Amino acid sequence: MALAGLSAVFLFEMLDNSVLTVALPTIGRDLHASTTALQWVTGAYGVVFGGLMLVFGAVADRSGRRRVMVVGLALLAVASLATAFVTSAPELIAVRAVMGVAAAMTTPGSIALAFRLFDDDGLRVKAMTLISTVGLVGLAVGPTVGGLVLAVAPWQVLLLVNVPIALLAILGIRAGIAPDDPADLHRVPVDLLGAVLGTAAIVLALVAPTLFVDEGTGSWAPWTTTGAVVVAAVLFVRRERAARHPLLDPALVARPLVSGGLAYKAAAGVATAGLGYLVTLQLQLAWGWPPALAALGMLPQVVVLIAAGPFVNPFVEKVGLARAGWLGAAAIVVGLAVSCASGVLGYPCVAVALALVAAGLRVSGVVAAVNVLRGLPRNRTSIGAALTDTATEVSSGAGIAIGGTILAALFTGSVAAPHWDATQAAEFSEAVTVAGVVLTVVAAALVGWAMLRTRGHVPDAEDAPASVGSPAES
Repeated sequence: MALAGLSAVFLFEMLDNSVLTVALPTIGRDLHASTTALQWVTGAYGVVFGGLMLVFGAVADRSGRRRVMVVGLALLAVASLATAFVTSAPELIAVRAVMGVAAAMTTPGSIALAFRLFDDDGLRVKAMTLISTVGLVGLAVGPTVGGLVLAVAPWQVLLLVNVPIALLAILGIRAGIAPDDPADLHRVPVDLLGAVLGTAAIVLALVAPTLFVDEGTGSWAPWTTTGAVVVAAVLFVRRERAARHPLLDPALVARPLVSGGLAYKAAAGVATAGLGYLVTLQLQLAWGWPPALAALGMLPQVVVLIAAGPFVNPFVEKVGLARAGWLGAAAIVVGLAVSCASGVLGYPCVAVALALVAAGLRVSGVVAAVNVLRGLPRNRTSIGAALTDTATEVSSGAGIAIGGTILAALFTGSVAAPHWDATQAAEFSEAVTVAGVVLTVVAAALVGWAMLRTRGHVPDAEDAPASVGSPAES
């Protein structure tokens, strides 16, 4: 019951945006929405979700992970029901933002509670693999399901489906997971100033890549936003170092298992989002594939993400957590390196790159999450789970920003123009190669850092769960 409920939470997170993307043209016509408004129908959810995860992770560690998750699921059900009454694009954007709040309340808790269910690392890996597999199935089938539903029903049904998912999750969590033990909760006050600064830094970091891609490197807006990200991040770090009760203790993030796990997560996020962005443009714009054929072109990634599930646990058990982590991360880097030759060698390179990155993501993603939570005290598991999700969200934005910025710098004219001349085709091929090289270098640097931090490291007194009032907590 517990795993069914937690899997339903992750299904909602993965299914939500993927199932809605295919409906955007229909939504635009129905609500008379502009291009920018349609962008924020999906963007509002992601920005709010990413920006509030750390805050709600800290709240859950203090108020109870199970309690915060159930409240978030109830909010999700109410917001989804409100979709039936939406009559304009701003109203839908507001509903999507509320759903982002609900996701921020529920998603970190799903990993933290799954980790808490078991004391054995092998069982923890199995639980997280099961939960992530359910979510990835939702991500993979979302566009297809959305298209079939739109053929027979209005687009609102795609969001109303969250209601039974939320109810299933509430039922499973309340029936299968005991209320939080007060001894496992963190009792110090929430750092409100730190929460504001941290949220501002994350939100701006998620908005900046969109500005780079949409407005180009010649506009002042993306650069100003990037500068604001740096300022907010610096102020956040200074605040957390000086605060008596920081929202996110820098000493906890500096622990080897935590920092290494976050680096693995960031490498996977950069690779998956950056490669997906470039391949989508390459298949449809450079090679002229229609949307349906381009969707089939992404099948190597979908197949590996789903089919690899049963093999993750045996692989981790055979080679161990540490080796599985760096082998999975190495597959991601190799996949990115292979993609650099796609402009010359064609689709076979794309297929191999998608499969390698997907396989690496399946392994290193689970290992990274387990390592982060192993490296934290029991009363910080929700903030740890929020950290891993935030690392994924921000690094995914960075991956898209890298690809979009390089493309904008090297490509002359509009990339969406119906017909390219020979010069533009050559520029696009060069941009894909350069972006692939940059993404490979960035991912390799993150993986190298993670390997250095976690190599030969086993949980010790520094990483052992701390009880309330212990020196490790203070």
